[in-house]
Amino acid sequence: MSDPASLSPLVVALKTLTLVLGGLITYFAYKAYRRTGAVALRLLAIGFGIVTLGSLLAGVADQLLATGQMYALVVESGLTAVGFAVIVYSLYVD
Repeated sequence: MSDPASLSPLVVALKTLTLVLGGLITYFAYKAYRRTGAVALRLLAIGFGIVTLGSLLAGVADQLLATGQMYALVVESGLTAVGFAVIVYSLYVD
């Protein structure tokens, strides 16, 4: 099995990619909301923003703060669940 320390740069790279792509999705969904005024698009932007924020906060907690990896996982999983719930609701609302 690989040494966990050797995987750290890969995790940082993947978190960075997630942050960039999530930010772009959030930006374009918000831009579409501003153009159309559709509430569903606003909720979609908020949902993806929450998911992206969860990834960012988990990365900060894991890499920069003196918290354990389990805490970072709980933060990320919780915000991902909330973000996905908002996204699901955005697909439901008219």
